[in-house]
Amino acid sequence: MAKPPALQAPRGTRDFYPEEMRQRSWLFAQFREVARRMGFEEVDAPVVEHAELFTRKAGEEIVEQLYHFTMHDRHLALRPEMTPSIARMVMARAGALRLPLRWFTVTQNWRYERMTRGRKREHFQWNMDVWGEPGVAAEAELLAAIFALLARVGLGAGQVRVQLNSRALLEDTLRAGVLRARPDAFAPLCVVVDKLDKIGADAVVDQLCDPAGAVQLSPAEARDVVALLGTRSIDDAAAAAPPGSPAIAELRRLFELLDAYGIAQYVDFDASVVRGLAYYTGIVFEAYDAERKLRAVCGGGRYDRLLEALGGPSIPAVGFGFGDVVIAELLADHGLLPALPRGLDDVVCALGEAQRAAAIRVAERLRAEGRAVELVLGESRPKRVLADADKAGARSVWLLGPDEATRGVVKVRDLASGTERDEPNS
Repeated sequence: MAKPPALQAPRGTRDFYPEEMRQRSWLFAQFREVARRMGFEEVDAPVVEHAELFTRKAGEEIVEQLYHFTMHDRHLALRPEMTPSIARMVMARAGALRLPLRWFTVTQNWRYERMTRGRKREHFQWNMDVWGEPGVAAEAELLAAIFALLARVGLGAGQVRVQLNSRALLEDTLRAGVLRARPDAFAPLCVVVDKLDKIGADAVVDQLCDPAGAVQLSPAEARDVVALLGTRSIDDAAAAAPPGSPAIAELRRLFELLDAYGIAQYVDFDASVVRGLAYYTGIVFEAYDAERKLRAVCGGGRYDRLLEALGGPSIPAVGFGFGDVVIAELLADHGLLPALPRGLDDVVCALGEAQRAAAIRVAERLRAEGRAVELVLGESRPKRVLADADKAGARSVWLLGPDEATRGVVKVRDLASGTERDEPNS
């Protein structure tokens, strides 16, 4: 008989039982260790924000996916991503912060999305952001962090590749060409072309030509845009760009820096990468498994004008979001998702109620030494206690029966060797 809906997790969300929680904690520890080694500091913000924070300059898709509600005349939303919240925090202390900032977060986010493999409606995300550095050295450092994380979780060279583009380059090129008379159409155009992999070139052309849409290109212009998105080298992109485009110089410099990190060979120029969020202004990137079996492992880019859009000062910024769902799928595919034990050191068991106080004192003494100790709470036979402790990965079992109590000792069984010894019970 099917469970009633109230007794099931909402579709697209997850329960984390102990074994899944251990894997989640392990992954988060890798996120935090990479960030620590790169000199980033962790911050956090409320799960619930004013909905307007996410609807201003966010892009059509994310607005449609908001979990939002009105309470006491306030329109609120569960955060779909972390960047606007970080921007709000930076704006609140803009005059007192020492730039550049190197901040990271590991947070839970919600989007009411169509679910596919690797895509849920609730996920956790590792964000790293640099505020106050206008040069591509910040992008290079962030991309190096992504590859450092991949190496830490066991993914070898080339198993994940980054596709990289410049929104600034695309904007320069289109505004010198098909958008010369309609520069305001660039942002909605990016929303449409970001769907290229999902809906195909013909559907993108149709949307770009839609007379009721925000772009309204001719069929020939729309096909030219799609052809431009097929560019896969910086030299070819430079040939299509206005002469002296600073975005081309930025791209070339970025690849020089990536070469210094030793990761340039795993990063590809791909003019079709535009990212759907409207606030991106420069370099944008996405990482995929090399076989492209999954959706993006992570993505990000530069958003130099986001703070201004929120009413704050002009502070350049760049960052990425790295979700927990796709990387877990990828690690599982490669047999790299660890099966982690409980991390239990000892099990203490009183074999009779008369020995329970002594067992409690033994357990408390071991816990004071920093050991992870499970105290058996009810009555159980020694054979069952030993079997359960071994299954849980404990190192030792401490048994107190009438004989041990009389002698003032506790019997200690080493589960690895099977040897036993007596220890004082006080």
